[in-house]
Amino acid sequence: MSGETRISFYRLEKVLVCTDHSPFSRGAFNAALSLARAFGSKVHLLQIVELFPFYEFPQPDLVTISPQLTQDLLNLRETAAREYLEACKNEAAQQGVDLDTRLRLGTGIYGEILEEAQEIKPDLIILGRRGRTGLDRLMMGSVTARVIGHSPVNVLVVPKDVRLDFQKLLIASDGSSYSEAALAAALTLAWKTGAVLLGACVARDESELPTARDILEKVKTTAARESVALEPRLLQGRPYEALVKVARDEAVNLIILGSHGRTGLKRLLMGSVAERVIGQAPCPVLVVKGVE
Repeated sequence: MSGETRISFYRLEKVLVCTDHSPFSRGAFNAALSLARAFGSKVHLLQIVELFPFYEFPQPDLVTISPQLTQDLLNLRETAAREYLEACKNEAAQQGVDLDTRLRLGTGIYGEILEEAQEIKPDLIILGRRGRTGLDRLMMGSVTARVIGHSPVNVLVVPKDVRLDFQKLLIASDGSSYSEAALAAALTLAWKTGAVLLGACVARDESELPTARDILEKVKTTAARESVALEPRLLQGRPYEALVKVARDEAVNLIILGSHGRTGLKRLLMGSVAERVIGQAPCPVLVVKGVE
């Protein structure tokens, strides 16, 4: 680790949170309000109305809808979206949060999210994690994966019905420069909120334990230099299983991971540690984008 981490590294002046007016996105909205209260952030709440949501039908090719009916349905959905956004704005105002509503019409969810991000240049994008069962639960979902893969900024993924608190944070490090960026964000959050900060490194087997210990020692030293107390956790096993387990066992409120900053969904492999942690974590996961 280079030892150049600084508390001032991480800012949250503007936050972009995405909603689809479903229970799965409610946690993301609540998380945005929590961050705004803690950091004084301005929240931009985005809802996207898809122009052609025919994927909802089992055989879309057999569905014939007249142009007028299509337009009427679109108008109804757009009106409902505006009413929901206005209700969210009023709720935020009651909590003293500055919230701006954004509505986009488009055919691709993740593309619209990224275009909005390019326009307003947020410091963070917040997404809700959809509930899944079986093998699908191991992965984060295609929209989330694409947003993380292409986003120029950090992404926070929040499970349904999970509240974002700052009592206990977990930073996962593998000693790379990408982990340094995640550590900088973790130190800022811990310093700003007074949270307990756990630092974890996972050795896949006994041969990797010495290296993992060295990584943890450097992480602890970096945290101490920034006047942040860090409790090390040396783990062994499959990285994603070990991280999810310690998060659950120790009631962690937020996991912070580094990303290699690569673009393209194919770079986010199904078996990747980050994707599986996001898919299974009992708490929100902050993916910090590194620099290539």
